[in-house]
Amino acid sequence: MKRGRRMGSLLLLTSGASGCAGNLSVLDPAGPAAHSTAILWWVMLAGAAAIMALVLALVALAFAKPGIGRSVDPKRWLVWGGLVFPGVVLSALLVFALGLGEHLLPHRHPDTYTVEAVPVQWAWTFRYPGGAETMNILHLPAGRPIDVRVVGTDVIHSFWVPRLGGKVDAIPGHVNTLRLQADRPGSYGGVCSEFCGIGHSNMGFTVLAHMPAEFDAALDAATAANETPASDGAR
Repeated sequence: MKRGRRMGSLLLLTSGASGCAGNLSVLDPAGPAAHSTAILWWVMLAGAAAIMALVLALVALAFAKPGIGRSVDPKRWLVWGGLVFPGVVLSALLVFALGLGEHLLPHRHPDTYTVEAVPVQWAWTFRYPGGAETMNILHLPAGRPIDVRVVGTDVIHSFWVPRLGGKVDAIPGHVNTLRLQADRPGSYGGVCSEFCGIGHSNMGFTVLAHMPAEFDAALDAATAANETPASDGAR
């Protein structure tokens, strides 16, 4: 019986850990912006777990020793437990989040490479300096900050590459800029994270990060091939 429980616990931990990885997992970061997002997620989880543990401990204490809190003025419970404690915790999380959020902003950088992402129901066109274009595959040089100018077109879409950075909406008539960076070469999944119609579920794309020395040749080859793959790279 004990062996079965141990195996069950191990299986639960293994399945939980495997859920933190994957081509669309924010908990498997491959760039500085995504790394900041993952840190914030873990910190918020730890804070929520600590608060939950405290509440459960108080509930258990109330059941174990009924009436133990009667000597405390109800106003103190409300002020300290309902206002001061959550206020301090939430304020600390806010300051921490604002500090990490700086990594998501497109600050000026001398080595920035800029591309445009143009979504139209239900595909992505990526435009590069010099006039090159690719469909549903975004080519990037690894180890270099990339500013993606997301151009709003027909309806509201949202550009998101979970392992490389945050998300930003594509609002008709507007251009929003998002900073990405891939620490190493590889393939990363991207999605439209805003419902945009009946083809929304198929509006995925792939980000291919290349070695800097190989990037120009890879982009030239992709442009020459006029690649238009099915949008399943993010699945």
